Amino acid sequence: MSGLSFRGATVVDGTGAPGYRADVLVRDGQVAAIGSGLGGDRVVDAAGLVLAPGFIDLHAHSDIQILARPDHLAKVSQGVTLEVLGQDGLSYAPVDDSTMDTLRGQLAGWNDDPPGFAWDWRTVGEYLDRLDSGIACNAAYLVPQGTIRMLAVGWSDRPATESELDAMRALVATGLAEGALGMSSGLTYAPGMYASTDELVALCEVVAAGGGYYSPHHRSYGAGALAAYAEMVDVSRRSGCPLHLAHATMNYPVNAGRAGELLAVLDEATAGGVDVTLDSYPYLPAATYLSALLPSWAAEGGPDATVTRLSDVDVRERVRVDLEERGSDGNHGVPVDWANVEINGVRLESHQGLVGHSVAESARRAGRPPAELYFDVLVAERLGTSCLLHAGDEDNVRAIMRHPAHTGGSDGLLVGARPHPRAWGTFPRYLGHYVRELGVLGLEDCVAHLTGRAARRLRLADRGLVRPGYAADLVLFDPATVADRATYPDPRRPASGIPYVLVNGVPVIDDHRHTGALPGHSIRGTRGNHGPAR
Repeated sequence: MSGLSFRGATVVDGTGAPGYRADVLVRDGQVAAIGSGLGGDRVVDAAGLVLAPGFIDLHAHSDIQILARPDHLAKVSQGVTLEVLGQDGLSYAPVDDSTMDTLRGQLAGWNDDPPGFAWDWRTVGEYLDRLDSGIACNAAYLVPQGTIRMLAVGWSDRPATESELDAMRALVATGLAEGALGMSSGLTYAPGMYASTDELVALCEVVAAGGGYYSPHHRSYGAGALAAYAEMVDVSRRSGCPLHLAHATMNYPVNAGRAGELLAVLDEATAGGVDVTLDSYPYLPAATYLSALLPSWAAEGGPDATVTRLSDVDVRERVRVDLEERGSDGNHGVPVDWANVEINGVRLESHQGLVGHSVAESARRAGRPPAELYFDVLVAERLGTSCLLHAGDEDNVRAIMRHPAHTGGSDGLLVGARPHPRAWGTFPRYLGHYVRELGVLGLEDCVAHLTGRAARRLRLADRGLVRPGYAADLVLFDPATVADRATYPDPRRPASGIPYVLVNGVPVIDDHRHTGALPGHSIRGTRGNHGPAR
């Protein structure tokens, strides 16, 4: 019998049902059979190991790195076989030449601006075609609402005109028709944050008509978190668009231990007929670009205008007051604590000494006020600096991951001197730390969160489960040893305990060896493919 056989595996199939012992035969990119006595051209002894569907990363920021480094070790080494790009309302399609140039600078802290890289697409369809040129894992895409607004309205903090709204509707519809699975927003990032609730409803009506879902990074994870979540539920209810809350959590001391209040909002919405799911990462710090903390008025006009403002002493003082005393909307309405803002990626060699240190610590060593150092770094690096925000709450993280609407999303940034370890460790950390060590989730339940439930959100009919006829996106792991090894000082360490990962039936991790194979491709939506996510 031809094919690759995993013999005697404990199959945890992604439904949440108890695992069972079986042989699984993979052939022609699919799960060909599940049973006993199944041979193949190659047989892997899987006794004592768990065979599960490949993990689905519902919130990834690999938009450029998956093309620049298509072997994508960060993700395939932790068992990820599909990731969803175009997140937080900012990505690189659809664009015109001017918008592409702006985004390359604005998002350098997320994706870098690799020397010699070919930025040779402009539409969503062209970007997905570029993914099909060869990548290690599969990838889907969301139309980024902030990029759409940049194209149609620019960087002005004002309501869109009716003609501009029509233009945005058309851009969203075209992106969905070309294969995007939905739309994302980043409502603490300019210019997407300038959209009103009514504007978001209008765009989500288009997403719903196209069979997609809406995944917002909402307006606050801090002082206004519950109101921000309620706004997104309202958008979903009014538009009829399924809602998936990005990196859903309750951050900052003001929200410590309050996850139950968020989950009550979601339960009430679900009981009222709203189709809502969420994702989270199993870590406390957040990560983004350093300029994201700025108040929205300081970002109006785009990156060049922002740099000009921050070069003005009087404007700096106004920004400082918003940051340190009032709590800027960019910092979620919470006054900034510079001791919790850690620089983890810089563009200039002269700033390497800042990496791994908080703004407060670096300012103290330099004998300067923290805000002054912050402004100088942003101006010198033209906003290209990235940071960690130590703002999470462990009780909230655990409560949210237990919820039946929960799925996994790394929110992983792959660039910078010390990227957040979640980019390399999210999925094994769920299995090792929160399942085996802490018992927060059972094994079968956790696998369902990371696979079958995520596939249902994406409305994928042939992925997310171990079943005959399904795509052979599979991960074989040792439940006794699987663990994240990436740390904050050493964030690019691959996971342990994951000897095999298959993407479309092709091993990308083979007996712990990274093969370099590129069997992945774009996962494109089918217009009008409606159905409940869960």
